[in-house]
Amino acid sequence: MTHPIPVPRPSSDPLYRPLPPLPRRGPLVGPFCPSCEHPSCRRRRAARLPRLGGHRFEFAREHTRAAAIQRHNPHLLIWFGESTLSYWVASPAGLTEVPDIGTLARFPDPAPALA
Repeated sequence: MTHPIPVPRPSSDPLYRPLPPLPRRGPLVGPFCPSCEHPSCRRRRAARLPRLGGHRFEFAREHTRAAAIQRHNPHLLIWFGESTLSYWVASPAGLTEVPDIGTLARFPDPAPALA
C-alpha cells in the first residue's frame, strides 16, 4: 500500500477542532459504572455475570424485546447479540444487523398494509 498513515491535525491548522469535553460524572468505585447504560460499562458488568440459559442477565431486557418481536413475526428469526450489542434478523433475504429496538420494530413490516 502506498497510502500514508494519517496524522492528527496540529492545533495551528485552521480546520483543527478539539474534541468536545466528556460529560461530568462522579468518580468510579471500580473499573466500570455500577448502573449506567454506557455500552462499555454494560459489557464489563456482563463479563462477571454467569450465563443463564445461554444469556447474561445484564442483557435480559434486550433478549425479552427480541423474543416479543419474534412472536409477532414467526417468518423471521430475531435475536440480540451480546457481543455486538445489536439485534439480528435472519430473513429469506439474508442476515441483517439492526442497531436498536426502534429500528427493529420497523424492520419486519416497514410499510403495513392499509385496511
